[in-house]
Amino acid sequence: MTSSSPRPEPSEVARVTSEAAELLEVLWGRASTAPVSASQLRVLFILEHNEGINLRTLADALGSTPPSTSRLCDRLQAVGYIERVASSTSRRELRLYLSRRGGSFLAELRSRREHALESVLAQMSAAKRTALLQGLEAFVTTAAAQLHEVDGADARTA
Repeated sequence: MTSSSPRPEPSEVARVTSEAAELLEVLWGRASTAPVSASQLRVLFILEHNEGINLRTLADALGSTPPSTSRLCDRLQAVGYIERVASSTSRRELRLYLSRRGGSFLAELRSRREHALESVLAQMSAAKRTALLQGLEAFVTTAAAQLHEVDGADARTA
C-alpha cells in the first residue's frame, strides 16, 4: 500500500486516498448512532455552512430535485434537526436553517467520529502522524481553493 517511489504519481495517491476514504466511512459508520440517512446528513452539513438557503439552492447543492429534497427536509424537520422559516422577501419561499438540536447532533457525531479516528491514529508513530497531518492540511487547502474556483465560475455563468 505504501509507495517506494519518493515522488508518487497523483493516480497512486488518488487510489490510496480513495481507499482511506472508504475505511473512514467504515470507521465512522461504527461510531454512528445516526437516526438520519447519508443524504439527510449531507443536508445538515450543507445547512450548517449555508444558513437560510432556499429549497432550490439546497437541491442544486445535493444534485437532486426540489421534490426529493423537500421530502428529505420533511423528515429532518420531523425529528427537529432543521427549521423552515418564511422568507421576508417572498411569502412563497421558505428559508432552511439548522436547528439547535441539529447542531448538537452534528457536534456529537463529530465527537464520536474523532474518537474512532483517535484509536487508529494512536497506533501510528508520531512521525507518521505528522506526515499525515501535513499531507491532509495541504489537501484541504488545495481542495478548498479548487471548490471556491468552481463556485466562482458557476456564479459568473449563472
